[in-house]
Amino acid sequence: MVVIKKAYGYITNEIDGIKKVLVFEHPLAGVQIPKGTVEHDEEPAQAVTREMEEETGLTQFELKRLIGKDLWKSDNNEIHERYFYELISLEKVESEWFFQPQGGGEEEGLIFRFFWVSEEDQIEIARGHDDYFFAIF
Repeated sequence: MVVIKKAYGYITNEIDGIKKVLVFEHPLAGVQIPKGTVEHDEEPAQAVTREMEEETGLTQFELKRLIGKDLWKSDNNEIHERYFYELISLEKVESEWFFQPQGGGEEEGLIFRFFWVSEEDQIEIARGHDDYFFAIF
């Protein structure tokens, strides 16, 4: 069985005194958390920073902590070893923006809409992406 390593980034920001997490709307797959595959030559902590830059366009983060690690079966029956990190955005960002991811692959040519959500927001997020929200909020 092949296990694919994935790094998820909960990028947090305090807006008007409320802690929020960055999410994006994928035009084909709904609302998600930025994430990506850990390359063979990198550690998950390196991968999460690279993926956050490639997917969001943001470049200034503080890698705060590893929140959790687990094994998870995807919708297409792949087994993922998932690493969830909290990162703090160190740059001033808008409440919403659009960005074309830079990593290539299946996301080539797509444009993502990024926005912030809080614990109170009622929004449906892709299966498995909010599994560790409890550790943020």
